[in-house]
Amino acid sequence: MKKTAWVTGAARGIGAGIAQALTDEGWQVIGSSRNAPSEPVGGVEYVQADVTSQADTDRVLAGILDKYGHIDLLVNNAGVAPRVRADLLEMTPESFDYVVGVNLKGMFFLTQTVARQMERQKSGCIINITSCSAEVVSVNRGEYCMSKAGASMATKLFAVRLAPLGIPVYEIRPGIIETSMTAGVHEKYDRLIGDGLLPIPRWGTPEDIGHAVTLLAEGKLPYMTGDVLNLDGGMHLPRL
Repeated sequence: MKKTAWVTGAARGIGAGIAQALTDEGWQVIGSSRNAPSEPVGGVEYVQADVTSQADTDRVLAGILDKYGHIDLLVNNAGVAPRVRADLLEMTPESFDYVVGVNLKGMFFLTQTVARQMERQKSGCIINITSCSAEVVSVNRGEYCMSKAGASMATKLFAVRLAPLGIPVYEIRPGIIETSMTAGVHEKYDRLIGDGLLPIPRWGTPEDIGHAVTLLAEGKLPYMTGDVLNLDGGMHLPRL
């Protein structure tokens, strides 16, 4: 029997890379997104869903259980950036609510819903895709940084709550990843990488994140939960 994974934000970029990696490893992948996939992956079952809608997430989970009878993995990848980058002193409540609503509130309550099912199953795994912005300050997108820092804490909370049930929860923290979301700042980061920002001097790829997800999802690190995997080319390492 194939293991079943639900990947949010699977229409493109990192989500598509994760869906591809899991499919390559024999998983049945349900990929949800608000819009039709722009980078569809063969073999992935795509469904329309907004992670901020409890009705949508309940519908997707019910469909998975009706068809497959179980859910083995949730990958919380869906996320948004501010529509307009603004200085911290100019951030609007509307921008804060939009970003935090998707990246933290939506992720948290979807995880709660799926965790209840995994508690009944007494099995499963949850992986949260956050960002180096959980630690690295960007004062022109503070709402994004706060949302990812909150998602990092949510990982720890669920890890402790679910550990007695044998359900691990992990955080993958990407750095500079080449996707459509970073296309607008490509020149900036090309320059920073060329100037030595990263010990591994290249952009990350969605495939890099996908490989990390499969490592964790396959249970290769069973004595670990609540931990962070930094997929950032070494950017998090303090250097003189």
